[in-house]
Amino acid sequence: MDFAILTPAVIGVGVVSMSLAWVVNTWIRVKNGYPLENSWGKAIYPKSTVAEERVSLLTQENAQLRAEVGSLKDRLANVERIVTDSGYHLTHEIDRLREPGEIN
Repeated sequence: MDFAILTPAVIGVGVVSMSLAWVVNTWIRVKNGYPLENSWGKAIYPKSTVAEERVSLLTQENAQLRAEVGSLKDRLANVERIVTDSGYHLTHEIDRLREPGEIN
């Protein structure tokens, strides 16, 4: 067998397979959100409007949840105040509310 004839074919197959592997690797990285690298090794993040929209929606949801947590903290503070009040004081306030009179 003559290795001089086989060598260009092996080199061609190697170049094609390495190029295909590079394309697949790049596609997987972009699909999963990993940064790409330029020729100097610096990270390049692909622009994605879907990711920006998702961040915007998550930011809005975060603000809503924070407001809800704040409201729940206030309600819990009121419940704790009622539970820890002495029975006499609570009964006194209930009786005061039942009395007819001026409504504030």
